[in-house]
Amino acid sequence: MKGKDMSNPLLTTWETPFGLPPFGAIRDEDFAPAFEAALAEARARVAAIAGDPAVPTFNNVIEALELSEESLSRVCGVFYNLVGADSTEARESLQSEMAPKLSAYASEITNNRVLFERIETLWQGREALGLSHEQGRVLELYRRMFVRSGAQLDGAEAERLTEVKSRLAVLGTKFSQNVLADEREWFMALSEADLVGLPDFVISAARAAGEEKKAGGPVVTLSRSIIVPFLQFSPRRDLRQKAYEAWGLRGANGGATDNRGVAAETLKLREERAKLLGYDSFAAYKLEPEMAKTPARVRDLLMRVWEPAKRKALGDAAVLEAMMHADGIAGPLEAWDWRYYSEKRRKAEHDLDEAVLKPCLSLEAMLGAMFDCATRLFGLEFKTLDVPLYHPDARAWEVSRKGEHVAVFIGDYFARGSKRSGAWCSDIRGQRRLGGDQRPVVVNVCNFAKGDPCLLSYDDARTLFHEFGHALHQMLSNVTYGFISGTNVARDFVELPSQLYEHWMEVPEVLEKHARHYETGAPMPADMLKRLLAAGTYDQGFATVEFISSAMVDLAFHEGAAPADPMQKQAEVLEGLGMPRAIRMRHATPHFAHVFSGDGYSSGYYSYMWSEVMDADAFAAFEEAGDPFDPETAARLEKFILSAGGSEEAEVLYTQFRGRMPGVEPLLKGRGLLDVA
Repeated sequence: MKGKDMSNPLLTTWETPFGLPPFGAIRDEDFAPAFEAALAEARARVAAIAGDPAVPTFNNVIEALELSEESLSRVCGVFYNLVGADSTEARESLQSEMAPKLSAYASEITNNRVLFERIETLWQGREALGLSHEQGRVLELYRRMFVRSGAQLDGAEAERLTEVKSRLAVLGTKFSQNVLADEREWFMALSEADLVGLPDFVISAARAAGEEKKAGGPVVTLSRSIIVPFLQFSPRRDLRQKAYEAWGLRGANGGATDNRGVAAETLKLREERAKLLGYDSFAAYKLEPEMAKTPARVRDLLMRVWEPAKRKALGDAAVLEAMMHADGIAGPLEAWDWRYYSEKRRKAEHDLDEAVLKPCLSLEAMLGAMFDCATRLFGLEFKTLDVPLYHPDARAWEVSRKGEHVAVFIGDYFARGSKRSGAWCSDIRGQRRLGGDQRPVVVNVCNFAKGDPCLLSYDDARTLFHEFGHALHQMLSNVTYGFISGTNVARDFVELPSQLYEHWMEVPEVLEKHARHYETGAPMPADMLKRLLAAGTYDQGFATVEFISSAMVDLAFHEGAAPADPMQKQAEVLEGLGMPRAIRMRHATPHFAHVFSGDGYSSGYYSYMWSEVMDADAFAAFEEAGDPFDPETAARLEKFILSAGGSEEAEVLYTQFRGRMPGVEPLLKGRGLLDVA
């Protein structure tokens, strides 16, 4: 196209296997001019759509908009995957520069009154357009997006909303980069004496982390896959406290990377955004298109689970504190003690020692289990690809079914300083049929401690399956329009496929086949497997309390007036809940990236639990069929959930799959909280 720099690999046609980005040819300096050219192209196309003198049609407005950002989508797909998984100083600088520019572009589109009038004309005359069901849904969602973005505002209000959204984009980027900086900079050196009592897999991970940090010896970092095992196994209470407090202070260390002011400004601007759009609060605005609809329904769900979870956690705390006192340590149980004594208790009560368990849960074995379940459920096949990727740790597979290409799947599993914490699923290219059959390129990113081999904890293995559930939602998507493909669904529905897929990791026959010792190949001993599954609800009081407290703080931040001091508001919410002393929020405000690195999960962190209500009930459909791999149930799951994207409201899709909506009881049963005294 005229004006494009055809020497820039981001702007050329990718003559690569499966149209993958030519990672080996892309340099950091290619991104800025590629963004500039792609934005210019997108603006020109949108202007042509708005200025088209022809009568508005679904084709010349909605379908044209669907195809208007081809180059921009490709550049963003590469860049934002890289900046999350393999950041550099240059990439972070450009991320900060692009945040307000991309926000301004998005506001230009939704503030384009002429363009909105063409969409509104289609909406008002939709009955006469002869649209398919999917087209009608896409039109509805486009109009809703424009309205919720301020298309009906005029003058000063429209201008102010644009300013607010631009500043929020800047703040979200800054928040994310601050957390990454704190995680990247901090580590605690360990002497050989400090390693006493640690299992071999923790020592190996600490040595590998020390090599990555060039520390000259083993270290503990703030990567969850290193710090959590350290907190579980280190008998050194002083070192546990030091590491735990550093983990909790991410984003709250003062100086340039402190996020407390960022969070306060973000909340204030979100409230203003909601008021400009006519809502009482940001939570009311954000929840309107979700399954929950209102803050009251969210609070009702969370509180129904909170009380039994807190009772269970307080009972567990008393047991753990008694164990600590028996060790000669006076005083109350603290947050840095919980995992250590809980691991001891788990070993005593369930005869489960993670140091013995982990050799049966190597990354390679669990990848085999993950792929095998997808083959048995959906007929998918996975073939390793030898293609250039963005980092040596990343791996790729071609996904096919009955000889037909389905997707490319990329897995990037090891922690490193250039990668933000956590685990996530993203796509470099989404699925759609409009303009040709575009097959997706899907990425799973995790932060497992690198080892030879990489041995996973049980929670790590669940995370692996969880993110692959998201990947299946992307890969099995089968819709015409990218706007509703894959995970483009209600936020409190998007976690259903991921949390549901975790259930297959716990199917006994899956563990019997794949959970084998990485050296001997021997299966997990039958008695250990039995104990492992019996301990499935162990410590769920702790896990549920740390989650719900985070979700309640998130909701409180956005339900009323924005707090001037978010940390004070956090403290007030936790006090009102009666938060157990020895448990902290899973994500404290200064590093609550789900909520502050963008508004994806703002007022929406509850959605994991909302989806869990459905995932427990959905897996029960397989149990009722008498087979965890029942073909008919799997086919319904794919048809109504995994392939459908956002083609219907979430309640409709779930009811089509299951015949009804579930109650909260399956969730309570699954967490062992149904009859907590």
